[in-house]
Amino acid sequence: MDVVLQAAITGIVQGLTEFIPVSSSAHLELLPWILGWDESELVGSLAFDVFLHLGTLVALLVYFGKDWLHYIAAGWDSLRERRIGADPDRRLAWLLLAATIPAAVIGFALEDVIATTFHGDDDAARLAIAGFLVAGAIGLWLADRLGRRTREMDQLNAPTALTIGFSQALALLPGISRSGATITTGLALGLTREAAARFSFLLATPITLGAALHKVPALLGASSSHMVFLGIVVSGIVGLLAIKVLLAYVRTRDYRPFVYYRWAFAAMLVIVYLVRSARVG
Repeated sequence: MDVVLQAAITGIVQGLTEFIPVSSSAHLELLPWILGWDESELVGSLAFDVFLHLGTLVALLVYFGKDWLHYIAAGWDSLRERRIGADPDRRLAWLLLAATIPAAVIGFALEDVIATTFHGDDDAARLAIAGFLVAGAIGLWLADRLGRRTREMDQLNAPTALTIGFSQALALLPGISRSGATITTGLALGLTREAAARFSFLLATPITLGAALHKVPALLGASSSHMVFLGIVVSGIVGLLAIKVLLAYVRTRDYRPFVYYRWAFAAMLVIVYLVRSARVG
């Protein structure tokens, strides 16, 4: 398959899976293996995956740009006046900051260990991803089914926000999903389906920006700049559409389709593994 087409397909997959709770890392890591793509210098590499996240970061900034301007201004005002008061924007600005810290610290500390253990071009890593997909699906199903779903974002408090923030660190495990972990935790703590998704997306912005600032400077020398640009543009456009569609969907519907998809994807991974193992044997 043409490498440019591979770049476009990978951008579409990143844009779709970054925000819906099905694990973008699992899809990006396994896509070349599932489709049998030949090894490429860029597509399927860590460098290209990081660049694709820039596209979805742009999607977040476009969709939530006005919200972030309000929160940043509100946070600055609270610093200047040394008070939060009853302003919900001020409170949410500080809750977003507080919730970002746990995942950032844990991610920095454990990133290399997780990468060595679970991110690899071998069957053990792929089967582990299948297991994480199933585990995340069960958690999402239970939280969506049993959660009270009575709290909106303006009812968030520090313990709830911090707990959701800690759950972001689970996204280090490929197959768990950052959005899946944060939405699941939000639902379990009583947020409505839309509030859980919206807070998850807002929380994705600083953590994605931080990861980009941390990794992209070391990757700027990557070759095939036209494919990098294509991947960023495609993932950004598709990611923006995914945000809009998911937020509209969960206003009136539950998360069961994503639970079923995760189970089906995990089953497919196991089947592909068994078929290819039988051929080798």
